[in-house]
Amino acid sequence: MHIQDTIAALATAPGAGAIAVIRVSGANALDVVSSVFKAKNGKILKDQESHTLHLGNIVDGKRIIDEALVSIFKGKRSYTGEPTVEISCHGSSYIQQEILQVLFRKGCRAAKAGEFTLRAFINGKMDLSQAEAVADLIASDNAGSHQIAMQQMRGGFSNEIAQLRQELLNFASLIELELDFAEEDVEFANREEFQNLISKITRVLKRLIDSFATGNVIKNGIPVAIVGEPNVGKSTLLNALLNEERAIVSDIAGTTRDTIEDEIAIGGIGFRFIDTAGIRETVDVIEGLGIKKTFEKISQAQVVLYLINADKFKSQPELFSLEIQKIRNRFPDKPLVLVANKMDHLNTEQQQTIYNQLSELIPEDSKSTVLLISAKTGTGVDELKEQLLQFVNTGALRNNETLVTNSRHYDSLLKALEEIEKVQLGIDAGLSGDLLAIDIREALYHFGEITGQVTNDELLGNIFANFCIGK
Repeated sequence: MHIQDTIAALATAPGAGAIAVIRVSGANALDVVSSVFKAKNGKILKDQESHTLHLGNIVDGKRIIDEALVSIFKGKRSYTGEPTVEISCHGSSYIQQEILQVLFRKGCRAAKAGEFTLRAFINGKMDLSQAEAVADLIASDNAGSHQIAMQQMRGGFSNEIAQLRQELLNFASLIELELDFAEEDVEFANREEFQNLISKITRVLKRLIDSFATGNVIKNGIPVAIVGEPNVGKSTLLNALLNEERAIVSDIAGTTRDTIEDEIAIGGIGFRFIDTAGIRETVDVIEGLGIKKTFEKISQAQVVLYLINADKFKSQPELFSLEIQKIRNRFPDKPLVLVANKMDHLNTEQQQTIYNQLSELIPEDSKSTVLLISAKTGTGVDELKEQLLQFVNTGALRNNETLVTNSRHYDSLLKALEEIEKVQLGIDAGLSGDLLAIDIREALYHFGEITGQVTNDELLGNIFANFCIGK
């Protein structure tokens, strides 16, 4: 990207609306907009103070395109760290394009995806992990993912990494200094303090790496597979969870032949529910493909809801025992919720009996649990939602702990930990400072990858290509 260019783009969502915002950034931003803006008070825009608003007309020669409100940000006191102007105009798609075209004719070029945030990174307004959090914040669609993105954008994660990197860098400098006085056998880096630092870094890295399992599912939504026999009420349960008629409900067995997915937020956490084809023996080729896909979705899910027809279980409990055991054997590490449906057909005594029988099918030390519901009436659905929340480490969110959500950061943390463990092995073996310095430099490199002290054009291109235009 040519970062010296003055760029312009629509900063609000494309399409018609009440108001649209066009952002212009670069060394010539004020000159360009001044040439097409006529203030109501007659003042020249580029001569005005930074962080001020001005009402006037956007013109193309003598033709007035629109009446607009213009914000100016001079010097480095802007989002991008360079002169920036934002034009708030009426939200007509025609007006938006007319203003952009006149700006392009005056010397701007169209901004590429994420180029404004890229310039903010290059100009030191934020580090790379904070820049990536901007995209996560825009994409957040529930309270959990929003909280994580906000924490990262405010620098919670990068500050922790930067502090560890600086402490390690200080010791690395002392060890490198020792190499210059190798013949005099001096020791500038206190080995006991160095050992304590390596232990501290190891603990922090392991905590951050472990947090990825929680952070990633909160960011992307937790996939929950709804499985069971045909006509057991899986689609009815999906509709009850979503509170809308999302899936077709029919008395005909085998109605759902493909997976249906939708997402809702429960307690601020996104859950992606997958209604699968009923599991049974069948000669129908299409239904058979749906059942095959069901097992694929179970393997991808974080939680499995196994729905059971309470009427049928009452008379044939042994059949369900085999199917439940089959799923537990095939997916032993997945939380399994045994959901007895159609409980509105049974009395209280029958419900208790079924609950006891199902409870006997799951080991005490497993992640499995039993719930009684009626998807048709909605009874027990709220309890099911509460149970799903218990599978998520919401305590980490409540305590505002740092959670890693980015796979690039996760990979760099793993590599940094590997190098730190090599340093620890070197200390234990009594290796000389020059050998320790090699692994320390590698660890510093991987720390730098996260915050952007170490980067390249290809990496930046991959990161910012996923941004929207105008951000």
